[in-house]
Amino acid sequence: MKLGRAIAGLAAGAAGVALAGGAAGLVHQRRVIAHRDAGEAVAFGSLRSPALTVVADDGVALHVEVDEPDPAARGVAPTLVFVHGYALNLDCWHFQRAAYRGQVRTVFYDQRSHGRSGRSDAEHATIEQLGADLLTVLDHVAPDEEVVLVGHSMGGMSIIALAEAHPELFGDRVVGVGLIATTAGGLDPTRALLPMVPKAFGGPLSLRFVAGLSRGHRVVDGFRKVGKNLAMVGTDRFAFGSDVPETYVAFVDDMLSRTPFEVLAQFFPAFGSLDKFSVVHALEKVPTTIVCGTGDRLTSIGHARKLHAHIDGSRLVEVEDAGHMVIMERHVVVDEALDDLIAAVQHRA
Repeated sequence: MKLGRAIAGLAAGAAGVALAGGAAGLVHQRRVIAHRDAGEAVAFGSLRSPALTVVADDGVALHVEVDEPDPAARGVAPTLVFVHGYALNLDCWHFQRAAYRGQVRTVFYDQRSHGRSGRSDAEHATIEQLGADLLTVLDHVAPDEEVVLVGHSMGGMSIIALAEAHPELFGDRVVGVGLIATTAGGLDPTRALLPMVPKAFGGPLSLRFVAGLSRGHRVVDGFRKVGKNLAMVGTDRFAFGSDVPETYVAFVDDMLSRTPFEVLAQFFPAFGSLDKFSVVHALEKVPTTIVCGTGDRLTSIGHARKLHAHIDGSRLVEVEDAGHMVIMERHVVVDEALDDLIAAVQHRA
């Protein structure tokens, strides 16, 4: 985001808050802005709240954490629910969690088979099930509250799956949506897995390749640990679009390595078959912000532009040269976009 655009976005957000909540809203927005760099001073993975267990409809235990706001900030903004991506866990929201901690009620959870949540069977390792899990989490931690849903990568797909199954929630309980580095379909995950394979052969070959490896997943996991240097280089290339501190790369690589290959293999087919652009119109009922880096090698900027074209009234934020982990790489820009989204929600209230 260029400086002028950033300033314009901040001004628009502040204006929206002022209209919604007057002086109190402006004071709160100023406090939020002051916390945008809070994550830099906090160790990765150290932000915690008492764990809650929410049981999905098929019995899988989901690990949930809720950061409650300071008393003075209660009710100033809707609850933010963050939904992480493939092979990651709730800690990937480190910078957003640090920025909003104490300022806004925030909910984080590990998707099934990821992080501290229970393992799913293969039958329920689907995007549709992730949408159902999201509703279960909402029913337990925010049953009577308005919420803004923020999803990264597979987390954005989870939100879209919820919109497909329950469009009536959008404009009622769900009052805003943030879709980051994600898509509703047309994804070719084989380009990341087997970038040297000709595109015409990538799809079926990669599916057989992953299925075959999954049968020896314990051996694969062992090789992943041994080949740490190679994994770090791959993480740097595919997760980020520009040079970032080594600590960023190591943190993401650690999350990836902690996700068993069997889990990766179970969810992998869901990405190639994803086709939900026809249902994203449900998001037109609420302020929707789409963020993507122009250097994203996994869900390219074209996916974000297509989402924007299919969701009337949505806002598209293109982050120059940023990669798939834009939520870390350009966290200040992402937080600015989320601030503006909250302001837009409050303005509509």
